[in-house]
Amino acid sequence: MKIVLLGTGCPQVDPRRMGPAALILAGTRRLLFDCGSGVTQRLVQAGTKGAEIDALFLTHLHSDHVVDFHQLLVSSWHQGRDRPWKVFGPPGTIGFVERSAALWKPELEIRVKHERRPSVAGLDVEVKEFADGQTLRGGGVTVTAVKVNHDPFPEVYGFAVEHEGYRFVHSADTIVWKPLIEAARGADCLLHEVFIKREMRPLDGVRTQEGIDAVAAYHTLSTEVGAVAAEADVGMLILTHFVPTTFDRTALVAEVRAQWHGPLILGEDLMEYDLATRTLQAGSATVSFPR
Repeated sequence: MKIVLLGTGCPQVDPRRMGPAALILAGTRRLLFDCGSGVTQRLVQAGTKGAEIDALFLTHLHSDHVVDFHQLLVSSWHQGRDRPWKVFGPPGTIGFVERSAALWKPELEIRVKHERRPSVAGLDVEVKEFADGQTLRGGGVTVTAVKVNHDPFPEVYGFAVEHEGYRFVHSADTIVWKPLIEAARGADCLLHEVFIKREMRPLDGVRTQEGIDAVAAYHTLSTEVGAVAAEADVGMLILTHFVPTTFDRTALVAEVRAQWHGPLILGEDLMEYDLATRTLQAGSATVSFPR
């Protein structure tokens, strides 16, 4: 099982970090988690077309996690997708997909009629809303939804993905949350968000201290995430969804290392980690971690 980081950013605009998205390659299955800004470009850069995705899993409906949904749909159709999309998401996903379809219907009808492509099946979307603890299986892969806490935003889910004895856990956006730690206990890899509060300062016309405190209150802080990995006793901690996207890397490592002494990766877009070989591909570099 391999994890490809397609987007490690947040709503902040940064060409080095696209919006949240991760690709899981497990056997013949290609599973996409979230579809933040730039996901279609990152998929192509990673060597996988949207047309090849077997299922899309949404952690929640915050805009930065779903903003490129329609772009993903249309670009995949342009790539020759000839089967409906399977979308799994939290309660509210059906409404989100229906509203998106209604918004783009006039434009899409003109496009379909004019472009005369061989199939329109790739524009169909089949949605299944899941609940906490629900398990979905297919192609030898098991995905279990784990409800996390991103209050006041409702219905946010992390995921535990299993394939051939390996287990990967995706935190989604959350505070430190015991049910997630339990779901991640002993996992081969934990992909976890991080909020680096010391880097966030008030800025006239942009953000206030009150706003910074409010956003920090529903994320996991850089001073906390190491303890999460330690308590869960995971085999690898990969950080993603960096807020802000630019930060002092040495200081971040020191904060995490205060409580976590295991393997640590500061995620970058297009990094690929293989759970079986414990090998990281980052650009032209290859890093192998001990078992």
